[in-house]
Amino acid sequence: MRDKPTYTITEKAADSVAKIVETVGRLTGEREFVRDIRLHRENRIRTIHSSLAIEGNSLSLKDVTAVLDGKIVAGKQTDIKEVKNAYQAYDEIMSCDPYDITDFLKAHKLMTDGLIRESGVFRSEDVGVFDGDVPIHSGARPQFVPRLVEDLFVWGRGSDLHPVLKSAIIHYEIETIHPFADGNGRMGRLWQTLILAKWNSLFAWIPMESVMYKKRPLYYEAIEASRDVNDSGAFIEFTLSALLEIITTQVTHTNRDEAEHQVKHQVKHQVELTEIHVSVLRALEKKPLSRKEIFSFLAMSGDTRAYQRHLAPLLDSGLIERTIPDKPNSRMQKYRLTDKGKS
Repeated sequence: MRDKPTYTITEKAADSVAKIVETVGRLTGEREFVRDIRLHRENRIRTIHSSLAIEGNSLSLKDVTAVLDGKIVAGKQTDIKEVKNAYQAYDEIMSCDPYDITDFLKAHKLMTDGLIRESGVFRSEDVGVFDGDVPIHSGARPQFVPRLVEDLFVWGRGSDLHPVLKSAIIHYEIETIHPFADGNGRMGRLWQTLILAKWNSLFAWIPMESVMYKKRPLYYEAIEASRDVNDSGAFIEFTLSALLEIITTQVTHTNRDEAEHQVKHQVKHQVELTEIHVSVLRALEKKPLSRKEIFSFLAMSGDTRAYQRHLAPLLDSGLIERTIPDKPNSRMQKYRLTDKGKS
């Protein structure tokens, strides 16, 4: 056994930390993201879907949304139960102390209640990770698990390492110790989120797990590469790159939403922009389109009523214009953004 984890902070990892801190600072200043309850919920659902899908849950993002909306979903009852449990675990996570074993076990109970026999307790038997019939990792012997987790949390509480780095290291160590009969991957990701959220509460709403799911072969490779050398450096690099990718995406989306809000505000006396109006403007960003092409993009019928509701207001407000203005009914007619529309 060892008292503290073994890790190497590479130049790439250090660079990622600096960029994450800078990007999170920008996101913290974005009032739209901070106050957007709808986006927070969407991100939480993405988090739950991705973390469970990594472990083999078969429900789609749409199914997970439906389950959390209280709708009936055709799927395995265990998959549905996993979704409900994960939602409760993430919902209560901010009340937990990331370095308290009692809270750690409580969170595992929330995550796995009704799914496994040893829910909310450390495992009593040996456990391993298999690729088919081939063992690729054996967790610590069960009699050593409580001490190993205690040592990890004592180190975490006392370490002056930046929380971004610390969160990645503890995530990896939970995966390696494998303290539970099941749910170790989910707990590793949940606990990384908790440590990050205690540093900056916005991380409670950032779906880091979605990048890990998208890049899960790299996720597994990083874990194995770190185990091969008994050093979490490779895992730290991967995790921080995933974290930087998702928060950069959140900033981009927030800036886009803010720009759309400004456009709506600027033209509110001329036309109240609907989501469909915004979709038309987006469709015309790259090139002019015919009426048929626009409504095909919208997956709508382009009848006279639809034209009057979705295109005419944009023409009247000067956000779009005809390419052949003197022949409105020309079969060659297309529509394009004006300078005002581009802005």
